[in-house]
Amino acid sequence: MRNESLKMMIVAALFAAIIAVAAQLMINIPPVPFTLMTIAVMLTATILGKKYGSLAVTVYVLMGLVGIPVFAGMKGGFGIILGPTGGYLVAIIPAALFIGWYLEKFKHTKVQAIIANMIAVLIILIIGTVWLKVVADLPWNGAFKGGLLPFILPDLAKAIVAALLGVIIRNRLVSAKLI
Repeated sequence: MRNESLKMMIVAALFAAIIAVAAQLMINIPPVPFTLMTIAVMLTATILGKKYGSLAVTVYVLMGLVGIPVFAGMKGGFGIILGPTGGYLVAIIPAALFIGWYLEKFKHTKVQAIIANMIAVLIILIIGTVWLKVVADLPWNGAFKGGLLPFILPDLAKAIVAALLGVIIRNRLVSAKLI
């Protein structure tokens, strides 16, 4: 059991690193860049589940919080969390926790994974947009136009891709007894 936990913590650390790399694949659209971080977060939670998926995402956020340049544009530090994109970064933790919880409750099927990942997108976008509105002192329509509207369709597409790939990868890893 001890070796299994250690193995899964190492896997979670690997996924935190994957999220960090995905965050660098970006199109800079102020005030919030478009990155592949969210698809990596959703894949992580779909594959690793509630405990280790949310651990991986939390490790990623904590790495950035302490100054390791893992956030979009090779940035890190507490100031990023307090800035306009901080809400999206904080929101990926409950989003990953939700995906893992949902899939453990309703099974790791493709349909359930799509539902879980789409709801997670809404969690991220709602928390992130509210945070953007407050931190950037924007009117609601400005926060909506800058922080939610440009991302809703691409993020829902990423949710579908993450769900379908995540279930396939998870099933293969489970059958090979790697997770």
